[in-house]
Amino acid sequence: MTQIEPDRIADTQVGSAPTFRADPPPAEPPRRTAATTATKAVKRPGDRIFEGLSTGSGTLILIILALVAAFLVAQGIPAFTSAVDDLPFGNTLRYVLPLAFGTVWAAFLAMVMGVPVAIAIALFISHFAPRRLAAGLGYVIDLLAAVPSVVYGLWGISVLGPLVQPVYLWLTENLGFIPLFAGPASGTGRTIFTAALVLAVMILPIVTALSREVFLQTPRLHEEAALALGATRWEMITMAVLPFARPGIISASMLGLGRALGETMAVALVLSPSAIISFALLQSTNPSTIAANIALSFPEAYGLGTNQLIATGLVLFVITLAVNSVARAVINRRKEFSGAN
Repeated sequence: MTQIEPDRIADTQVGSAPTFRADPPPAEPPRRTAATTATKAVKRPGDRIFEGLSTGSGTLILIILALVAAFLVAQGIPAFTSAVDDLPFGNTLRYVLPLAFGTVWAAFLAMVMGVPVAIAIALFISHFAPRRLAAGLGYVIDLLAAVPSVVYGLWGISVLGPLVQPVYLWLTENLGFIPLFAGPASGTGRTIFTAALVLAVMILPIVTALSREVFLQTPRLHEEAALALGATRWEMITMAVLPFARPGIISASMLGLGRALGETMAVALVLSPSAIISFALLQSTNPSTIAANIALSFPEAYGLGTNQLIATGLVLFVITLAVNSVARAVINRRKEFSGAN
């Protein structure tokens, strides 16, 4: 209905009907044409350069990964197709099986010991520590990632091994009936458990740094709502922070697991390896890992022996790919928390 203002009523003659002047209808907004849309869609040079670099980097990573897989497959096939008598290390499957077990076993022990400690440190830095202490402690934890793996290995054999060796003796004497602590205990402390302790320290900075950032991304309203309902700080963390950060914690743990699976020098220095499959943690005979075995055996390998070592690297590649695929499937179940991914 058209609105009529009183001051726009004009009487031309006495007794005649008043004449009304209505406001003009509002002008229609300009329609978007193809020309205006094209003008707005034009990107700045910086945006185009950044988009190209990002796309190229992502494509390059996939190409490098495909080339690595192709190299491992091409060089590892002769180790599986050649006659057993021609292989320096014997049957390839029997050769790689103890190494794969040692790799998974050491990484599992490191994750069991390292991830809970890393999450606790991240929670302390993000929600409990004073601001100044949290900043300093965060820097110290991040500096652990800059320590070379050789230094970790030397620390493991010269400091950690002799330090925990009396503990190993006590465990074998008092808990030796448990297969994990079966004796005799190693006299030097260079066991699979010591190697797992070193790996747990090595994955701490990765898991701690990523978990801390994820915890800080928790919506403030979620935390304040839990506290307003009467929850304690720990209850707020269990109800609001940890559920939101679960995908990020899984991602951080998988990165730490990748470090533990592929670690070479630290494990090679600490372990006294043997080609066995054993769950005993404190004995002097321990299963080796794939990466450490490649580092120790490659300088003297030749011919099909080199192909066998590359075949063990292919097995490690498959193990890592399978673990990451499982982790990605778990994370995708909680896509609503994509900000923590």
